[in-house]
Amino acid sequence: MNDELTVLAEAGATALVTAMATDLWQETRNTIVGLFRRSGRDRRAALATQLDTGAALVRDAADPDEVRRTLFAYWTLELAALLRDDPAVRDAVTRLAAAGGTGRELSFRQTITARDSAAVFVVQHGTQHAYGPGATGDRGRPDDTPPVA
Repeated sequence: MNDELTVLAEAGATALVTAMATDLWQETRNTIVGLFRRSGRDRRAALATQLDTGAALVRDAADPDEVRRTLFAYWTLELAALLRDDPAVRDAVTRLAAAGGTGRELSFRQTITARDSAAVFVVQHGTQHAYGPGATGDRGRPDDTPPVA
């Protein structure tokens, strides 16, 4: 699976486990079960049971965040497999991830300030690769090139 779909599966799993044992749980649970609509009835029933069991574990745990971290790995795998098998659910998983388990879309704000001729390299979601003077690796400056002051 490509990195973009893996990140989407992780974001969906994060939203799912964040909603467990909250007021948003029932809506999130129904959304997840609905995502697996093309699976057979037995598979959907098994997933619903797993969702309910996970939510009960979170609710009853002394450390709910530890339980959420454990469940995150499982649900990342489930959502990744679903995205691979049924690309039509991508938009629904994106909406779930954007809601972040809150029931409403999240927004992110980032303020970056550079002073005195500084360079700032920023990425909010994903991976950033920077190449240029002073960088290491094949794309960096050759060793005999003087550094830029």
